[in-house]
Amino acid sequence: MRYTGPAWKKSRRLGFSTLETGKELAKRPYAPGQHGQDRKKKPSDYGKQLIEKQKLREMYGINERQFQRYFNLALKSKEVTGFAFMKICESRLDNLVYRMGFARTRRAARQLVTHGHIEVNGKKVDIPSSLCKVGDVIAVREHAKDFKVIKESLESNHMKIAYVSVDPTSMSGKYLREPLRDELPRDINESQIVEYYNRKL
Repeated sequence: MRYTGPAWKKSRRLGFSTLETGKELAKRPYAPGQHGQDRKKKPSDYGKQLIEKQKLREMYGINERQFQRYFNLALKSKEVTGFAFMKICESRLDNLVYRMGFARTRRAARQLVTHGHIEVNGKKVDIPSSLCKVGDVIAVREHAKDFKVIKESLESNHMKIAYVSVDPTSMSGKYLREPLRDELPRDINESQIVEYYNRKL
């Protein structure tokens, strides 16, 4: 099941900002709970791999079955598996809606898609996990362009993402190209994730 609890609590447990803002860890950079500051035991190699997997999975809000499917797709790629895996996650529709600034969080972006407020290449798509291709045009549907939450998100959006373009006036954007590795979260060690799933093969 997908975690629906407080994102800040999950981030503190993982020691990683799943919202990519760093705000979750600014005041209390330790695990939640009564003994959060006392947890000094170093994780095993398997524990480290599991943590890296959870960091990426929680950041994108992906359930385990989908995550496994993306990994299998990455294995078939001619690119380095870990990087290919991250690019697949990044190409999800809900993630691109978030990257373009139509929503302040990926969770909010997922809701916009699920409720039918987003279209891809002129057609309504209500599946957040849909994988987009380079060149796809993603836009807010006409009936939703007056939504206050979308306007406020666009106005407050300070993300500069080189691989997407956004036109705030028309509330549309384009997936220009695949991201480079240094444009994706550097706090993720994707090789550990690959090792985690290789254990299960």
